[in-house]
Amino acid sequence: MDITYLPMKRGFVYLAAVLDWATRRILSFRLSNSLMTDFCIEAVEEALARHGTPEIFNTDQGSQFTGFEFVSLLQGHGIRISMDGKGCWRDNVFVARLWKTVKY
Repeated sequence: MDITYLPMKRGFVYLAAVLDWATRRILSFRLSNSLMTDFCIEAVEEALARHGTPEIFNTDQGSQFTGFEFVSLLQGHGIRISMDGKGCWRDNVFVARLWKTVKY
């Protein structure tokens, strides 16, 4: 899972997506005009409801993903948490490619 920003006429909108690494399919996504955790949680809940529970869930170390609510959601489903290393862009390369496609 990752978040990117999309420039708009007046400011930005934020896009969060849950991506399956094995198939590289987008399992769910949400848009928000703020970087609050709630839209990330909604995207994860939808992915879990539609596609089942994964063994491992990977994110970066953003505040949306390290907060109590988000971590509790994953741990409550028995999901192991994997976080990218600081400055390690290769850890999230599939989502980075998606963002490039969306933006350009």
